[in-house]
Amino acid sequence: MGFAEGNDAKGAKLFKTRCEQCHTVAEGGANKTGPSLHGLFGRKSGQVEGYAYTDANKQKGVMWNEDTLFEYLENPKKYIPGTKMAFGGLKKANDRNDLITYLKNSTK
Repeated sequence: MGFAEGNDAKGAKLFKTRCEQCHTVAEGGANKTGPSLHGLFGRKSGQVEGYAYTDANKQKGVMWNEDTLFEYLENPKKYIPGTKMAFGGLKKANDRNDLITYLKNSTK
């Protein structure tokens, strides 16, 4: 099972409650505790200028897309051992689909 189009509005609520304290999505948005997510799709892990990534993130070399994010967001520390992201993940596939749909629409 992989990514399936989700609900943008539900994804926006998830972002606000689970991600926004550490990430921005707006163009020109500053890095916070986590890197800016603007331009996320099609970017390799560990590539946002001015953000201090762990070596694990830089060396993973994953290209972010719907399917890689679907797997990553289930359990970030399992997907990239050594990441400093302190997020436990979204276990429900529908939540991941909704969040990824929101990110696709808001990080262009």
